[in-house]
Amino acid sequence: MSKPLVHPPVALRAAWLAGLIGIYGDAIRLMERVHGPIADLLIRFVLAQAFFVSGILKLTDWQTALNLARYEYPVSWMDPVTAAHIGVAIEVLCPILLLAGLATRLAALLMLILSLVIQFNYQVLDINLFWAVLAGWYVVRGAGPLSLDRLLARGLSDSALPLAAYGVRAANWVTAHVKPGYQLFLRVWIASGLAAAAWMLIGNIGGTDAASLKLWLPLYALAPLTGGLGLCAGALLLAGLATRFAALGLIVMVLGVATLDSVQMANAHWLVMVLAPITLYGAGPYSLDAAIERWLRRVFPQLEGKPAFSLEGLPRVVIVGAGFGGVACAKALRRARVAVTLVDRHNYHLFQPLLYQVATASLAPGDIAMSTRSLFREQFNTRVLLGEVISVDTARQEIVIGEDAKTHLPYDYLVLATGARHSYFGHQEWEPFAPGLKQVEDATEVRRRVLLAFERAEGADDPQEREALLTFLVVGGGPTGVELAGAIAELARLGMEKDFRRFDPAQARVVLVQSAPRILPTFAEHLSARAEESLRRLGVQVLTSSRVEHIDAEGVMVNGRRILARTVLWAAGVVASPAARWVNAEADIAGRVKVNADLSVPGLPNVFAIGDTALAHAWNGRPVPGLAPAAKQAGQYVGRAIEARIIGRQMAPFRYKHLGSMATIGRKAAVAEFSWVRVSGPLAWWLWGLVHVYFLAGMRNRISVTFDWIWAYLTLRSGTRLITGGSHQEHGGAMATAITEYPARVQHG
Repeated sequence: MSKPLVHPPVALRAAWLAGLIGIYGDAIRLMERVHGPIADLLIRFVLAQAFFVSGILKLTDWQTALNLARYEYPVSWMDPVTAAHIGVAIEVLCPILLLAGLATRLAALLMLILSLVIQFNYQVLDINLFWAVLAGWYVVRGAGPLSLDRLLARGLSDSALPLAAYGVRAANWVTAHVKPGYQLFLRVWIASGLAAAAWMLIGNIGGTDAASLKLWLPLYALAPLTGGLGLCAGALLLAGLATRFAALGLIVMVLGVATLDSVQMANAHWLVMVLAPITLYGAGPYSLDAAIERWLRRVFPQLEGKPAFSLEGLPRVVIVGAGFGGVACAKALRRARVAVTLVDRHNYHLFQPLLYQVATASLAPGDIAMSTRSLFREQFNTRVLLGEVISVDTARQEIVIGEDAKTHLPYDYLVLATGARHSYFGHQEWEPFAPGLKQVEDATEVRRRVLLAFERAEGADDPQEREALLTFLVVGGGPTGVELAGAIAELARLGMEKDFRRFDPAQARVVLVQSAPRILPTFAEHLSARAEESLRRLGVQVLTSSRVEHIDAEGVMVNGRRILARTVLWAAGVVASPAARWVNAEADIAGRVKVNADLSVPGLPNVFAIGDTALAHAWNGRPVPGLAPAAKQAGQYVGRAIEARIIGRQMAPFRYKHLGSMATIGRKAAVAEFSWVRVSGPLAWWLWGLVHVYFLAGMRNRISVTFDWIWAYLTLRSGTRLITGGSHQEHGGAMATAITEYPARVQHG
């Protein structure tokens, strides 16, 4: 086992400083990559709206538009009628291009010119300057990632379109060489405006000097910010020191003034939008911040994603399993002086709580899964290895990967986060007839069976056969079973009403079988009752205190009664992976490793087990539940514990903090339990949706799932209902195939 690498106090100080710098770098990257694109899209929308509304008003009253061009802001070198046509064209067409992010720089340039023409030839207003400055930002930077320009840039640069490649290279050159100067201009412009506004207020300056200043600077909008704090912020902006914090402080001041003075409200949001690029992207290279950052990047290379240290000779941490616990553990080690290897038999990280929505065709598999490699793209001390672990040699401290046992991966610290699989309580012969829901393959197989049942019911001539095909039985009344039963009931009753001719999909019968006296037994009793009531309203038949005695191709035997159901789904129980056998550790009846207080395996202090793999009595003396938040907490703890051991620091025992439990039932009902707060109905449904979107990995997945949910909710249409997998005979000749042959084909398909 590895010894501490350096003297503990020195290591602690170095780790603390590196951690602080790393957090700063993470926060900056988060702002630029997550908040930046959203802010960019909002600014484009507001700016485009202002111009577009003006253009539409002029189109509806063309005579007024001509009079404005002729008398109010004439252009000396252009005919008024031509000027009116060009002005309206810019106000109508350019905002559309700006909002779409198509030819953004050209559209913004024309809007910039028009804003300056209005400011210098018509009426001097702060809003004209704000328009010009924001348009100028898009001229030098272009639209953000949420734009057609960014989407098409790579293809255009390598296309046969005339001058396309030159245009892309020119745009990149402007961004690289002109944008830094524009960032300096923004800071100087705002700082100068604050200083000039304060000078006018203190010196009571007026007349020609004031008029000249108002032509170039937004003095009216900045005047309320000329107190001591505002001037200090302006000085920091001018120097480019703590620039993001100074700009953010000004934004807070602007919003505070706007809430107290309704007259300032009109300019407030424009000033906030001008300050937003400085807050998000910093001061630019011509600043003290940039000089400090260059020094920090030399001292802490991890700020720009470069290796902060050599991995040669460092402790080797091997994490088996890329679920919630394994990923959280690897993330917790991102700044530790260790070499991490994350091993999983799949190349993706899966958000299991939403698998049932894939199984019922509400979401696509890609919506709830993300490439594991992409999660660790910028974590230089972590590599991802695709492979299936078959054994662990604790004596030699290595894991064996692959059936051929050719790959031996050594470790100094081993983390087992291998999850769980379905448990049929000693009746493995039921598995072909009642698939569970743990992997993407399980979800697509369940979706195939559910959708295929409807297709076969359309071709069935026997009413009893059709009734059996349209009977869906879910075994298990926990959150997965409840959500799955509700989703199948909604799938049958909403969105499929015109898809079939020989039967009404709403005739489908959904049965939920629970062996306990009530569903959701871990929830408060009144929440279980409300969940059951919601299921019954959806048409789900709930059978509590009911024991499954047999499952075959024809149906299920429940409490001595035969239920004919061609589609049976299993959500009743799980059993841990064989990790306990790998390390020869004591396990409970479900196969979970009985771990110490620090989640290490007894007798193996450098081997840890977390998530569904471990049995830890860390919930006020009770076993930690097999939930995603529990696995994440355990993974984070073990990551910190490994780092602490390396630098010679002690860690307190693991303590699980229960964040709550949630389950959804259909379109508008859910139950949620957070400590003493217990809610149900629409409020719980909204909370459930927000929490699940938040915990999804990757912004793309969050946006995709949110859009799919909104679309399905408003249109009563689920996702694309594709039947994939299985044999050709099953698809092409399903109507002529005996239903009793179905399970045999599943085993081989």
